[in-house]
Amino acid sequence: MKGARVLFAKWIMYLGAGMIAFVLGGCSAQTHSHGPAFRVFVVASSDPDHAAMIAQAEPFLAKMAVENHFALTFTRDTGQITEANLANCQVFIQLHLAPFNLSPQQQKALQGFIEGGHGWIGIHAAGLTGKQFLARGTPYWQWFQDLMGGIVYSPHPAIQRGLVVLEDRDHPVTRNLPASLEIRDEWYEFDRSPRPHVHVLARADESTYQPNRPMGDHPMIWTNEKYRRALYIGIGHDPAICADPVFAILMQDAIRWAASPATLGQ
Repeated sequence: MKGARVLFAKWIMYLGAGMIAFVLGGCSAQTHSHGPAFRVFVVASSDPDHAAMIAQAEPFLAKMAVENHFALTFTRDTGQITEANLANCQVFIQLHLAPFNLSPQQQKALQGFIEGGHGWIGIHAAGLTGKQFLARGTPYWQWFQDLMGGIVYSPHPAIQRGLVVLEDRDHPVTRNLPASLEIRDEWYEFDRSPRPHVHVLARADESTYQPNRPMGDHPMIWTNEKYRRALYIGIGHDPAICADPVFAILMQDAIRWAASPATLGQ
């Protein structure tokens, strides 16, 4: 009887160890045995105008990383944008971080990362292109303006609710979204439409809000197909968007697409 109790105790011990290993390792040994599926590097702006959204975005993206089994580095320190750090990730998210807030060395590192075929996602204020933000004599990063489709930012209207209309519902980034989504945002405007130089996934319906200077053709989400995985998402100013399940789908699919091999998806 004593021997039976010993065997039973050992069986319980092994079972417990196995359950702990299962919990720590996750449900899929194939997914987790070699670590995260990919690595995402987020550098957020330190501009107080976007602080509220960024504060919400950090736990929003951290939760998404856990659920989708990717590693996440989140920082507001632009000094972390180096060739060495970028070499360790597959996707870079420029979260409200304006291009003019990067040093020439940081710009060079990020440009090489994108030109090397890695994933880039620019969110909202990442699209602040134009020389108007620079002191006289400061070198201008023309390459980034070209990445954005050759457009220059112009002042946006007051924050208000409006409608984003999907144009390409077959693309991996947008195929799980509804035909349109109503959001509250700043509705960034530019001197012209980027459409001739980019692939538009969604546009603003300017009839649903009051533009500052109507663009007519007003893309809001697009890819630059000159690069393997480059995506700009013009929405994202309002902190409440991080609680929007549709925005969560958009960001999740955008990250997956940006990290995916060239043989997968579009």
